[in-house]
Amino acid sequence: MKIKTSQLPLIIVSGLILIWMMIPIVYTIIFSFNESAKTNISWRGFTLDNWLKVCDNAEVCGAFINSITVAVVSTIIATALGTMIAVALVRYRFKFRSAVSLLLFMPMATPEVVLGAGLASQFFAAGVEKGLVTIIIAHTMFCISYVVVAVKARVASLDPALEEAGRDLYGSPQAVFWRITFPLLLPGIVAAALLSFALSFDDFIITNFNSGQVSTFPKFVYVAAARGVPAEANVIASGVFFVALILVLSVQIFGYFRRKKLAKVSA
Repeated sequence: MKIKTSQLPLIIVSGLILIWMMIPIVYTIIFSFNESAKTNISWRGFTLDNWLKVCDNAEVCGAFINSITVAVVSTIIATALGTMIAVALVRYRFKFRSAVSLLLFMPMATPEVVLGAGLASQFFAAGVEKGLVTIIIAHTMFCISYVVVAVKARVASLDPALEEAGRDLYGSPQAVFWRITFPLLLPGIVAAALLSFALSFDDFIITNFNSGQVSTFPKFVYVAAARGVPAEANVIASGVFFVALILVLSVQIFGYFRRKKLAKVSA
């Protein structure tokens, strides 16, 4: 494909922005192989020990496991509740429906500092000790909003005639939901769950207000950044990046071959 002269500035600017965005990721990957001692600020030499013995630093692995636990549990709860709320908001008319929709958008519009501080005050007033449970509650609360928005759009796009056809064939409400509605909603639910997981795993501000003595991976990295993030933390961060990259590429490749197959069938 021939590039037009008028397109060159856009291509150059886009390339520079992409390079600028990749610098922190490249830095993290490179310094995951650094033969660091107490700090990981300057390059001391190449080693694979950080990758082979990543959990020798129990503090790093403990924080990572806490982040995974919080993200998985809060994602499951938020996805289940958010899906039910989305279906109810689209399919049913009830009192205060508009108010519920407005309130669901509030966590998305509220600054995280305000949200985190407000939750911390509520836990303190209720006498709840901060820890893993309070983090899960906080993450579930703000993740529900994103799940509702994603699934709600999917519910609104469904053709009610498909469900009516199922009922006409004497399908019970449960059978119609699990055999017709749920499979059609599944792409939106999966997308909402992935978004919820990413937001939860990545969160620092709300977690910092409501975690007490429990350390999550973003919190650990923030505290350790002053003396240089440990190489083991860079290993985990690099691993998460590679896993996400593989997932994205796999989805793109699968979608490409699927579209190619459908094109052959339709032809």
